[in-house]
Amino acid sequence: MAKKRNTEADWVACIAQAMDEKKGADILSMDLREIPGASFDFFVVCEATSGPQVRAIADEIEDQMYVKYNMDPLHKEGYANAEWVLLDFGGVVAHIFLDSVRHHYRLEELWGDSGIKHFKGE
Repeated sequence: MAKKRNTEADWVACIAQAMDEKKGADILSMDLREIPGASFDFFVVCEATSGPQVRAIADEIEDQMYVKYNMDPLHKEGYANAEWVLLDFGGVVAHIFLDSVRHHYRLEELWGDSGIKHFKGE
């Protein structure tokens, strides 16, 4: 039996689910593959109400990506400050924001031409 190949869409779903498990709010993915000059294929974005929640969401994403796909982020930043944590898994990047920081940077407007899909938790 052939082994199923994991795709970036699988990673997006895993990241969104991890965000939801730790009560991330307003979870969405942005498909950047058709955007000229985009460095990544997908962004997965959510917001949190506190620094500890930002860290908890980031930790859950890392844990789930390792358990399901044996993947660690290639790069991560913002964990110490916990206002905006970025986890880079290659073509898919997770952004976990404090709510006020997300509204300040407005990634959805910056990348408004992308295909935006809102995640509805279970």
